[in-house]
Formats: sequence, structure tokens, C-alpha cells
Amino acid sequence: MRKLIPLTAAALCLGGLAWAGTELLREPYAGTVGITYTEVPAPLRQTSLDLHLWYPAQPGGRAVTVGGNGVFYGTPAGRDAPMAEGRHPLILISHGAGGNAGQFGWIAAQLAEAGYVVALPNHPGSTSRNASAEAAVRIWERPQDLSAVLDEITANPEAYPFIDPTRIGVLGFSAGGYTALAVSGARVDPDRLAAFCDQGGRGMSDCDFFARFGVDLHRMDLQPAGQDLRDPRISFAVVVDPGIVETLTEESLAAIDIPMLVLNLGAEAEVPAPVHARTVAETIARAEYHLVPGALHFSFLAECKAAGAQILADEGEADPLCADGAGGERTRAQLHADMAERILTFLQGVTGGARGA
Repeated sequence: MRKLIPLTAAALCLGGLAWAGTELLREPYAGTVGITYTEVPAPLRQTSLDLHLWYPAQPGGRAVTVGGNGVFYGTPAGRDAPMAEGRHPLILISHGAGGNAGQFGWIAAQLAEAGYVVALPNHPGSTSRNASAEAAVRIWERPQDLSAVLDEITANPEAYPFIDPTRIGVLGFSAGGYTALAVSGARVDPDRLAAFCDQGGRGMSDCDFFARFGVDLHRMDLQPAGQDLRDPRISFAVVVDPGIVETLTEESLAAIDIPMLVLNLGAEAEVPAPVHARTVAETIARAEYHLVPGALHFSFLAECKAAGAQILADEGEADPLCADGAGGERTRAQLHADMAERILTFLQGVTGGARGA
């Protein structure tokens, strides 16, 4: 590993989304899900990226809870637990705008348990405690972050001997879903992006966020958004409620030739237009599309504690980060289980299985 990042517990809510820290416990870890922290260089940003690395483990290391705070439940793991034998497929996960790597322990742990290594970077400029409206518009920087992670891993095989470089995929949520599409070959039409807020948010809060901080998309140079950000090392993808799908060009979507799972959260008629991805899936030759009933857009976040919604309301958070759909008939834990089953079934099909490979 490269330089390890010592994370500390924190429960600070900034911009309505809790910063996910790591609470270190005293007892040794007896499970099979490991986590460690490192940094990777990101030359195009002229900085480095904080990276959470989840992996199939043997008992050992120190028991930790990743991502827990006053709002969200965390996920147990073994910090620096011994690596399980073999070489494993790699899944890059891209979080949503305003989110952070710690929010996705619920799926990263299940992937690691199933035999996948998971690389989860924080995207500078659109991460909790490091976010701004203007930075969130520079969407083209996020796919470059994922490519920077792959550059580091593939250039240093001696540091990552447990990763199979022939089986690399990507999983993205919301803005991270756009990121996954971009590294798969999707391209943005800059003119469509400039007009994204001309008709209001259409069920999403992005445009209100931009307006609150004086960001006018028509006055920004959005030409870099149209560049080709495909990374040929990505051989399969999963996208969940992907952002800005209306700005993607039909030609670039039709040219994507990797297998892809596309999920929308909730009943089709209720999925907000900016993330409604059925047309995207129908344009990509090898994509399959499913709806997750009983969910809302933020159902992909970690499970909320009983006081979580009130804490967020007191912080002035406008989005219903702790709410799920269908009158609460399905809990967030049940929705996570549904999403995880669909994702794992797809991944096992395209990777030929993971553990022991």
C-alpha cells in the first residue's frame, strides 16, 4: 500500500450530508471483510485522492465501524485485516455529489464478502466537507479521478497483487452513475448541459443548489464536459439513478459495448427526469434495465438512525436523505438487500465469480 490515511470519528453535518468517519474499536476483527486507506496521485487535479480500499479478508486486523455518525449507521470491517488468497476482480465505486466514500460501506462490504476488491475514492470538490456548487458542475473531473485510481493500481502491480487487472468494473450512484457512464464511453453535449436548469430541477435539487450559490450554467465554459472520458480498462458497469442523463449524446451511448446494469429507484412514473435512465439502457446494446420498487433517489445512502432525519432537518437539509418510498412498506435495509442482490447477480454473471479466482 501507499501512504495510509488515519481516519478519525466525526459526526459533523456539512451541506446536509454527514461526513462519514471511522470509529476504531479495541477488539480484534474476526470477519472476512477488510478495509484500508491510501492516497493516489491525481495529476490533472494537481493533488491526491483519498481512497477507501475494501477487500476479501481473513480474520485479523482491528474491528472498525466505517461511516457511522449521528445520522447514519456505519459498516463493520477489519482495518488492515490480512488479505484473502487469490486475485480478485476490482470494482470502482463513485459516490454522488455531496456524498463521500464512507457512505457506501453497505454495498462495499457485501462486494468484498463476495470476493471483490472495491476502490472507493472521494471526489474533490463534490465530497462532504470539500464541496462547492461550481466544482460540482465540473463533472468531467470525476471520471478522470477513476482513471487516476486505475493508473495507480495498474502501474504498481507489486503493491496490488490481489487485484485481477483483466476484470475491472465500475459502480456509480447519482452523479457517480454519470461518472460510471462516462468511463464506459458516454459523452455529454455541452449545450444540453448549459440548458440543464432552464426548466427547473424537475424533481431534483441540483438547480436550486446552483442558484443559491450564484452558478449560471450558461456563463460557464462547459466544453470540457464533451470530451471522450472512456477508460478501456473498464469492462463492465452498474449505474444507479445516474445523473444528467438528458445531456448524454445518443451516438456515444449507442457505441458503448460493455455489459451494463442500469437501476432506477422507485416506480417508473416517479423517477425524476434528470436520472430517469430507461432510454439510456435501451440505447446501450448490452445494458439491462430494472426498477427497484419502494425506493426513492436517496435510498442508496446508508441506513439512517432514528434521530437522523431530525438532525438533517435542524441542519437545514432540503433533500429527504432518510426517506424511502411506497409509504415505508420497505425499509432501507430491505431496499439495500434488493439492490445488492441485483448488483451481485449481474457481477457474478460478467466476472464468472469472484472468490478464489
